[in-house]
Amino acid sequence: MSKHPAALAAMLLAGALAIAGCGGRGDAPSDQGGASVAAATANDPTGQRIIDAAAHGDDWLSHGRGYDEARHSPASQINTSNVKTLGLAWSYDLDTNRGQEATPLVVDGVIYTTSAWSKVQALDGLTGKLLWQFDPKVPGATAAKACCDVVNRGVAYWGGKVFVGALDGRLIALDAKTGQTLWSVVTVDQARNYTITGAPRVIKGRVIIGNGGAEFGVRGYVSAYDADSGKLVWRFYTVPGSDRKDGAASDPVMAMARKTWTGDWHDRGGGGGGTVWDSMAYDPALDLLYLGVGNGSYWRRTARSPGGGDNLFIASILALRPETGEYVWHYQQTPGDQWDYTSTQHMILADLQIGGQPRKVLLQAPKNGFFYVLDRVTGKLISAKPFSKVNWAKGVDPATGRPIVTPEADYSKTGKPFVAMPGPLGAHDWMPMAMNPATGLVYIPAQEMGFVYQADAAFKPMPKGVNLGVDLGAATVPDDPKIKAAIRKSMKGYLLAWDPRLNKEVWRAPHAGSWNGGVLSTAGNLVFQGDGDGQLNAYDAKVGTKLWSYDVQTGIVAAPVSWSRDGKQYITVVAGWGGAFPLLGGELAWGRDGPRRNLSRVLTFALNGAAKLPPPPPARPRGDLQLPSKPIAASVIETGRWAFDRTCSGCHGPAAASGGIAPDLRYSPVTGDADTWRQVVSEGVLADNGMVSFKENFSPAQIEAIRAYVLSRAAQKAQEDARPPPGGR
Repeated sequence: MSKHPAALAAMLLAGALAIAGCGGRGDAPSDQGGASVAAATANDPTGQRIIDAAAHGDDWLSHGRGYDEARHSPASQINTSNVKTLGLAWSYDLDTNRGQEATPLVVDGVIYTTSAWSKVQALDGLTGKLLWQFDPKVPGATAAKACCDVVNRGVAYWGGKVFVGALDGRLIALDAKTGQTLWSVVTVDQARNYTITGAPRVIKGRVIIGNGGAEFGVRGYVSAYDADSGKLVWRFYTVPGSDRKDGAASDPVMAMARKTWTGDWHDRGGGGGGTVWDSMAYDPALDLLYLGVGNGSYWRRTARSPGGGDNLFIASILALRPETGEYVWHYQQTPGDQWDYTSTQHMILADLQIGGQPRKVLLQAPKNGFFYVLDRVTGKLISAKPFSKVNWAKGVDPATGRPIVTPEADYSKTGKPFVAMPGPLGAHDWMPMAMNPATGLVYIPAQEMGFVYQADAAFKPMPKGVNLGVDLGAATVPDDPKIKAAIRKSMKGYLLAWDPRLNKEVWRAPHAGSWNGGVLSTAGNLVFQGDGDGQLNAYDAKVGTKLWSYDVQTGIVAAPVSWSRDGKQYITVVAGWGGAFPLLGGELAWGRDGPRRNLSRVLTFALNGAAKLPPPPPARPRGDLQLPSKPIAASVIETGRWAFDRTCSGCHGPAAASGGIAPDLRYSPVTGDADTWRQVVSEGVLADNGMVSFKENFSPAQIEAIRAYVLSRAAQKAQEDARPPPGGR
């Protein structure tokens, strides 16, 4: 191992952040033009309003504003010359205190948004008054199936109905005026580890919804339901099952996909991964629905598909017909992915002049660090250039569309640890990007976070929790403030302006922290973005100068929206710290003064807004460290460390240092009492709070060893606290 401080810091960072290509193509579709647009709106005028979104700044009718998902508002009342007078118009406190990731919809002055645990709110846009709230009453135990918090990214709207995907796999239609349930369908096998966190889309009267759970061994698919009745219209599986047909829209291409897999992936709880957990876009002229597909299950390919192979359609973009689910083409960005380089990140559709020719393109900056420009008619690669630090591949071959993977990146083959950039949190995660047609720039919430990938030689899947096939304890952050400070310094987050025609960065605006919020672009030449430090910021879209900031008292990960009513423009954002990084990053996700707080709110801003937020409540003390009452054998601590890394670190933080969302077990009275610990960890007495029983994973002795490990970590924390600060006397 290198002894250079920067290299050491990167190795340690990677361990601390432990969880959270060109394929075959079908025939190119024809451009169906106006006939397809008419068909898209035959069932309801909502479709036409979404198609015409670029011309109207009053509403935000779909997740990405228009079907192109550009997240650009034509409203310009708030602009570079007056944004400094932007102030709070009102705020509404949510009744959940986990991560908030929703993009609100705004329809005729009513805001429809969601909060953690899949709750839905309707608010008066001008006053913030709650009109109604719907609670799907998701069982608390469902939290154990979610890799990255109990978040929800928003609703869909169509014809007076609001649609939400609940964490436990239900798709629910609500009356937009009253919040009353109109219909509810279960879209997954609830006995398996499926979840839904993404926002639905509605196209031609079909509600499109995917699911999550690849880290837990599920088989991914996307489904379409009739918006009026809730009846299943079609389903497309994104990875093959056994040799039998599924009776699904994907059946005609499963033979092609199956040739790219080996082993018994399909017998592992329905496995294979490839979940469609977030991004979608739609071109009404081409009548194509575009889907981003996630990572494989397990992460390590030799555990998932021992004979190798590209493992279609993981880490791919799929183009389907929205009425039938018929396959049209695919492009695989990371063949055989074993780094959690999902293709589920936000996509934007645009028409650009490239090489002197007009091109219909699809733009994406996925986790793997390359910015892709695809021909969205055919799925062929136009360009792929790194937009962040990348060391797992030397580039993307323009002829084949495949990444040129460096030999050392294949940790399955080498058996050696690989310090990767980016890591599984990606060079860009789920947080939406935006595009301004006037500047021609795409604004990306980019980041630099590494990770150590090392095969788990003793890996065996467990019934509860994640199953990855990698050693999550490959590197651990030492209890040394200097090293922790160096690691934090190496982690970077920034808003990046990228020119997709010239394949180059135009400007970047760094954040004080490393985690980003989603992005909004407006015709006022502004880019709005929140950050993990709790600031909502406005930047000059052309040069990146920060023009305005507002302290919302909590981290922002969701994307803002713009809307107008009675000739006045507003900016609305849902704030609330949580999600993947706070859960998985542990102490590295902390702010300057310890764990960041969660104060979940909906906030709306307008020019000359004069409302004020109340002073933040005092931080709750964490209590006393739970210290061991007697010496603990090193072998017991090591057993507990292995078990904690294997199952517990995803919620309670690497090395038992919580990021502040789930309890920090070093301070929990539960840890201090062996009987209480057994009741919680083995018997599941707190299952309704999300802490299910893990006795299927571990023996009583191993469960007690986990407690011993946490006690040892508390003792190490006490020693660290007793040291003088760096540079102190």
